[in-house]
Amino acid sequence: MTSRRAAPPDGGYGWVVVTSAFFIMGLTAAVLKNFGVFFLEIQRHFGVLSSTASWVTSTTIAMFHLGAPIASVLTLRFSQRVVIIVGGLLTASGMMLASLDLGLPWLYLTMGVLQGTGISFSWIPANSIVNHYFVRWRPIAYAVASSGECVFAVIFSPFFHWLIEMYSWQGALLIVGGLQLNLCVCGALMRPLETTQSSDPETKDAPEGHAKKTSIFQCSLLRNPELILYILFSIFAAAGFFIPPLFLVPFANSVGMDEYWPASLLSVLALADLAGRLICGWVSNMRLLRNLQLLTMVVTLVGVMLLLLPISHNYWSILCFTSLYGFLFGCVVAIHVTAIVDIVTLEGFDSGLGILMLFRSIGGFMGPPAAGWLVDETNDYSAAFYLSGLCLISSAVFVVLVDLLVQRRKAAEAEVLQADGQLESWDPEKVK
Repeated sequence: MTSRRAAPPDGGYGWVVVTSAFFIMGLTAAVLKNFGVFFLEIQRHFGVLSSTASWVTSTTIAMFHLGAPIASVLTLRFSQRVVIIVGGLLTASGMMLASLDLGLPWLYLTMGVLQGTGISFSWIPANSIVNHYFVRWRPIAYAVASSGECVFAVIFSPFFHWLIEMYSWQGALLIVGGLQLNLCVCGALMRPLETTQSSDPETKDAPEGHAKKTSIFQCSLLRNPELILYILFSIFAAAGFFIPPLFLVPFANSVGMDEYWPASLLSVLALADLAGRLICGWVSNMRLLRNLQLLTMVVTLVGVMLLLLPISHNYWSILCFTSLYGFLFGCVVAIHVTAIVDIVTLEGFDSGLGILMLFRSIGGFMGPPAAGWLVDETNDYSAAFYLSGLCLISSAVFVVLVDLLVQRRKAAEAEVLQADGQLESWDPEKVK
């Protein structure tokens, strides 16, 4: 007898899991997106340079990525439910302890290390369990879950401003930490898939091997050339994706817009992002194109939009390009995680996601500083968008190569199965 995970239900309780993941995305990634609301308040309070205060956000982003492999290991060792609950406790405690205002290094530890690790421990298992619960509806399920980041990002921006005005930034952090305790509730709803017993005689002698294969982080995936190429895609793509949100408002200001209009671009960006995630998830679910084909198309289009954006010199043209960029960005987010299943199969998804997030941090750290250096050298914010567009178009090349290798591998596997089937159908007794 061997134990194995039950087949994905593709519905039923899976939609409860998707709803919980929706709130998890909102209480983690959307909060991180709105850290900028606290940035000026913290800088003014401690009287430090922008570069010094920015280390709070940088530490959070670093721990979010670096904690991904650990979160994957713990998910395989225990369950998504356990890891999300632990992540919720770490996330909430990070914000609540930060509200004590014991100094800037204290914020590096609490908002940075604790909050970043907690976000990683909540975000990674939430992505994992959604992909395990669905096959046929996986693209749309993941798109709905990930859209929580966009919905909450739009809500949190004015809400956080109001909290700061009413209770100061310290009180706002305490309240946000209390809200993030709901991550534990969401984690409790993440019911792991039940295991089933198999009496297959071909597998009865290898229960230990099977258990070992499904419960250990698979570092051996790094020998997979398709995954290596996909990691290179994620590094270049992350370098490009982290640049536009930082330089969009300064670029709009540089072409003569007043303070109000550029700020509204970020709200438009979030709404377009939401539409892109839902629509692309639906299109992907129709199976008109392979996930990797669709990913190549939308990543290339994102790069083209960013290369064209600097030609805009009035609000409405910038708004148009920003909307297109946000929509296409949402399309990429809707499918780039589920595409990992096509590369390493569902069995290797948890390990593959952890590895991918770890290496993706390289692009996230290199992109914005490189863009900032170009802006300083050229005294033109357009340079940042040119760099971002080139990074994204370059990343699409790696997706094309991944798709070619995956299709070649599947064709080879199909030939082997066909050959095995022909051998089994050949009966020596009939020949005699």
